[in-house]
Amino acid sequence: MPTLKIALSIDENLLKRLDFIVKSKVFPNRSRLIREAIIDKLTRIEKQNRFLRECSKLDPEFEQAMAEEGFAWELAEWSEY
Repeated sequence: MPTLKIALSIDENLLKRLDFIVKSKVFPNRSRLIREAIIDKLTRIEKQNRFLRECSKLDPEFEQAMAEEGFAWELAEWSEY
């Protein structure tokens, strides 16, 4: 896939932090660092959205009943202190 150039405005302190990472040889250049950071952030957002979509499919009453059933069973197994 071809890469495209964009203009980006960032805070001077953030640029210093980016440059420090590049000078430390963690990334070969600013572009690569910023690209990887964007990919990482987008991936995290997509995973979170997928998690929220899956959670919205759950039946809260059923899940609560399952949780309480498990606790009742566990409590019966514990010895009294």
